[in-house]
Amino acid sequence: MNRINLIALGVRDMEKSLAFFRTLGFQTKTEEKNPGIVFFNNEGSKLELFPLEELAKDINFEKPPALPQGGFPGMTLACNMKSREEVDHTMKKAVAAGATLAKEPQELSWGGYGGYFIDLDGYYWEVAYGPDWKFDEQNMLVIE
Repeated sequence: MNRINLIALGVRDMEKSLAFFRTLGFQTKTEEKNPGIVFFNNEGSKLELFPLEELAKDINFEKPPALPQGGFPGMTLACNMKSREEVDHTMKKAVAAGATLAKEPQELSWGGYGGYFIDLDGYYWEVAYGPDWKFDEQNMLVIE
């Protein structure tokens, strides 16, 4: 199996979430303001927005899992940058679009630089830069 083709985020307000991710630079062919589902065309992966209640029903229509009520969901999403300046720019852009700053960008114990924001639906996003990181032709982080 060794791959992830889609990352689906259940969202409470599709219109606001779509606008938020578009503000951050995510691109989609979807032109509607409030579609039933959205796929973003990213470098190397796809990000999907799906109404949270519908995502729970997709897992089990008759007995959907309980919806999160806030707090830490036990997972993070990461966007790896090519410079400290990109980290700062992305974090400022996210907060201006409505994200909550969870960790101010700072020097990290492993020699990198980064921070965290929380998106409109409570998902934690790490935005980080590592001085030794390399990227392939698809702009994906190379981990050796």
